[in-house]
Amino acid sequence: MIHYKSPEEIELIRESALLVSKTLGMLAAEIQPGVTPLHLDQRAEEFIRDHDADPGFLGLYGCPSTLLTSVNEQIVHGLPNNRPLEEGDIVSIDCGAKKNGYYGDHAYTFSIGEISPEVEKLLDVTLQCLYKGIEQAHKGNRIGDISYAIQQHAEQHGYGVVRELVGHGLGKKMHESPEVPNYGKRGKGSKIKDGLVIAIEPMINLGTRRVKQLSDGWTIVTADGAPAAHFEHDVAIVDGKPEILSTFEYIEEALAKKMVS
Repeated sequence: MIHYKSPEEIELIRESALLVSKTLGMLAAEIQPGVTPLHLDQRAEEFIRDHDADPGFLGLYGCPSTLLTSVNEQIVHGLPNNRPLEEGDIVSIDCGAKKNGYYGDHAYTFSIGEISPEVEKLLDVTLQCLYKGIEQAHKGNRIGDISYAIQQHAEQHGYGVVRELVGHGLGKKMHESPEVPNYGKRGKGSKIKDGLVIAIEPMINLGTRRVKQLSDGWTIVTADGAPAAHFEHDVAIVDGKPEILSTFEYIEEALAKKMVS
């Protein structure tokens, strides 16, 4: 059952979503070759708690970390470890926060130093997929319209669209109805109405869409070992239109400062 949110609830979700955005912006300033995902995880937990909130992932379904850090062929749910990030890596950082009883959930794929043009294009297209999906999140459309837009854009570039993991509703629980797949048919699925809050999160593979789970029970990787990208925004339907509650602005500001320095 879908729980449509009041304007007051949407503002509380926005507050949590923006805290996650600020957390990712803080991490963006620190990400560089030699930094470990475990260090980033510790910094994120401190930052979220310093802002009177709780890490959204830590303890959820038994998750042992504040962040999920997925490097290269890891698509999502990578557990932070002590392997230093290296020049040419990419890393999806997925983060959640719970404040005032509501969750924010937000992700961005970072490049570590110079990456190959092939992987750079994958990141660009995956980010485009996110916004093409958001464009379809307006009153009167259906969830399948979001899914179709993402799938079509990714597949016309020859990329694999992950089926096993999907976006989702967001609110007092991290994962609520409806599911928001990154593949599907136009005109199918739940009708989009005002008050709907969803996390839209394309997970796109450079090669096959097939995936495997590692023995840690968490990390999902591409079946062919090719890189994968993942971006996520929290979106509310307000006055019939999509309103993005999270933002990449803090990340972009931090990355711009690093380029100048």
